[in-house]
Amino acid sequence: MPQITIYTTATCPYCRRAKELLRSKNLPFTEIAVDGDAEARREMTARAHGAMTVPQIFFDDNHIGDCDELHELARTGKLDLLLAGATQ
Repeated sequence: MPQITIYTTATCPYCRRAKELLRSKNLPFTEIAVDGDAEARREMTARAHGAMTVPQIFFDDNHIGDCDELHELARTGKLDLLLAGATQ
């Protein structure tokens, strides 16, 4: 199972949607709140190749993207394939 990290802010509806999807698949994740934390936001932006919006989601060091990209992976079945590949 990959280590899942999601960078969020408290008031972001997309962050809530992404976390709900991860929870619906019983996937544990580490949440890093970037609101008011300039260092955490810099870290997120660097890891996300310049992306500054939240959420930003990572499986290990693999940048998955934002909420829409996570949901697209789930919709197309690629999320399950990613997870299955990580367990092999």
